[in-house]
Amino acid sequence: MMNWIILIVAGLCEVGFTYCLGRAKSAEGLPWWGWMAGFLMFTVISMGLLAKASQNLPIGTAYAVWTGIGAVGTVLTGIFFFHEPATFWRLFFIFTLITSIIGLKTVS
Repeated sequence: MMNWIILIVAGLCEVGFTYCLGRAKSAEGLPWWGWMAGFLMFTVISMGLLAKASQNLPIGTAYAVWTGIGAVGTVLTGIFFFHEPATFWRLFFIFTLITSIIGLKTVS
């Protein structure tokens, strides 16, 4: 169970580094460096936790769940923080991705 928690935190850190990248896109000077430092920090933590979780989980499942959490979280971050469109089809495919992640957890 602990490996799944580590993997979920790794996926959330992936969302963190994409959020920092999105904020850095509109920043300049010192704030840009701050957002990029956050990006690098979250990237290192995310990759390290993914490596740790994949020691005891199947790598295919771990990677798919990690990228799935990152993809879902990044789309939702885009909608809530960067005012990206929340169309029916975007939400439909996010739902199918969440269902797939739950399915992988169930069979692993």
